[in-house]
Amino acid sequence: MTSVIGHLNALCFEQRYRNWHSCRPGELFDAPVIESVDPDKATIAENIKQQARYAKALFIWTDCDREGEHIGAEVRQQAIKGNSRLEVRRARFSNTERAHVFQAALNPIHLDDRKVNAVAARIELDLRLGASFTRLQTLNLQTMGGPLQELMISYGSCQFPTLGFVVDRYLRVRNFVPEKFWGIDLTHRRDGINVSFSWGRVHLFDRMAVIIFFERCLTARSAKVSKMNKRPTSKWRPLPLTTVELQKLGSSFLRMDSQKVMKIAEELYTKGWISYPRTETDQFDKGIDLKKLIEKQVQDRNWGPFAHGLMDGNFKQPRTGRNNDQAHPPIHPVNYVAGDALRDEERRVYEFVVRRFLACCAEDARGELTTVEIEYGSETFHTSGLIVLERNYLDVYPYDRWESSQQLPRFTLGEVFEPTEANIVEGKTGPPGYLTEPELISLMDANGIGTDATMAEHIVKIKERRYVETRSRGGGRGGNAVQEFIPTNLGIALIEGYDNMRFETSLGKPFLRKEMELKMKEICAGTKSRNDFVHETLEQYREVFVKTQQQMDVLKAKLSTSLCFSLIRQPGL
Repeated sequence: MTSVIGHLNALCFEQRYRNWHSCRPGELFDAPVIESVDPDKATIAENIKQQARYAKALFIWTDCDREGEHIGAEVRQQAIKGNSRLEVRRARFSNTERAHVFQAALNPIHLDDRKVNAVAARIELDLRLGASFTRLQTLNLQTMGGPLQELMISYGSCQFPTLGFVVDRYLRVRNFVPEKFWGIDLTHRRDGINVSFSWGRVHLFDRMAVIIFFERCLTARSAKVSKMNKRPTSKWRPLPLTTVELQKLGSSFLRMDSQKVMKIAEELYTKGWISYPRTETDQFDKGIDLKKLIEKQVQDRNWGPFAHGLMDGNFKQPRTGRNNDQAHPPIHPVNYVAGDALRDEERRVYEFVVRRFLACCAEDARGELTTVEIEYGSETFHTSGLIVLERNYLDVYPYDRWESSQQLPRFTLGEVFEPTEANIVEGKTGPPGYLTEPELISLMDANGIGTDATMAEHIVKIKERRYVETRSRGGGRGGNAVQEFIPTNLGIALIEGYDNMRFETSLGKPFLRKEMELKMKEICAGTKSRNDFVHETLEQYREVFVKTQQQMDVLKAKLSTSLCFSLIRQPGL
């Protein structure tokens, strides 16, 4: 038995294409590439070959996702070099429950070469596209001198759309023009309670129209209760935890960036405290003994009583989400560790994982919602009151809030009363906020930019390249403030420069990369070959590349405008 750490192989261009000035950037679309063992993994590869010499069979237990399949193929390649007569099989498993592992061991399968080819194609495309566009941008823009002279201006098919999301939100904020609006505010005092009613039209941008509606209300003097409804309501417990949700909620509630959250989660996994933290699955396999996992948490002084309640009859099978990567279960605790045995950041991430898991296994929160609708003149107003009756999962999951709202006094259907106060109120529309990391991850996930394992890396990359900077929302300095992304002048100039080239699909938009992801799924399904996928995608990007060469002056013009300022610092806000 032996192990590997990630991919064994690396892909690179032949030696004569590796120097930036040895060929034109466009030649990298077709330049020969060499796949070989990564020098850092040479000893691991040699160990596999040595082990294979004394074996009759190779049984691969790498992750059952696309990347795991490709790593398995790399292991197979090295093992066969050591022993060409090896019989090769792989285990199909999605969790490490004892019974599930035995079942996987008794039913080995062949490696799925379609998944292997999909990943191989993606690796080749990332190399060719990243290298060709990075060299094109850097070599052309460095000639402008100034702050650009020493910069590497990198391109990546995930990196640029990620930057595009940040720039798009920034421009929406910068170009926002507020509009005045008017509405009607209605209050009635009964039994010592001030009840606020919301106008059915919310607000209007026509002041005179609001005045007319308001005068009709005053003329009527009395309001009539036209509808009343009292019904049970629920707040659903969360779904089982995925990597994307861990990164988003970690940024929101733990005040760590996504890269740090994942680094700590991987450390907790390595130490045996939580399950593998890179998963798209939001449903638990029926074979996992969830109560056994809950039982391990009973000893904790904070959430132990809640776990004990679940064991005493309050357990409920978790909700089933829509996603199952067939490789890993949702993130959950596998063993108990006391908080004082962990570093502060480890403790916070572990606590979040545990509380999320326990919340998944609890009842939904339950309450009672009362709504009252009234007719006042020609207008409709409504109010509501929520009473939380059973907190259930909320008792262990403080990251969700659901509180009882205003208590409503007694109203009767059909009753007529004279409202205590009515006023015209004025306001104005406000801009959206700058993009936060949870929002950015949500956009990347929705548009197929990166995987659960690489999203954090793409965000770090645009910060390292100084295309964006982060600051505390609201200008606060506290370590617990939400971080928001502000593009630098360089980041804005790159995205606006490509947008000004008027391509059918801009490099700053997610559509080309999203199409790549869909085609990778076609390879996995057996409806498209690796060669066809690589050829089609290269031709798509080659067309954009040629047009970029022809219109490089457009990009330079945008950057020269930014040279009047510091390219790196944030634009004036």
